[in-house]
Amino acid sequence: MSLDAYKVVLYRNQPDGWVAEVPAIRGCFALMPTREEALAELGSVFETIAAEYDEKGIPLPADSTAIVNA
Repeated sequence: MSLDAYKVVLYRNQPDGWVAEVPAIRGCFALMPTREEALAELGSVFETIAAEYDEKGIPLPADSTAIVNA
């Protein structure tokens, strides 16, 4: 499964920086100075977590994130 299969939440971290996260996967988030850096780092974090799940023979959790208000 790839990052494209998950909803990504992107929001400001005050006073500086951005957070990008995949709510469906515990610990899958990145805090960086810019939106672009946060999204790029999130891709790396996702790959690391996906590899750990694969090594353990566990499937990644399904995305059950609901968008209520955007």
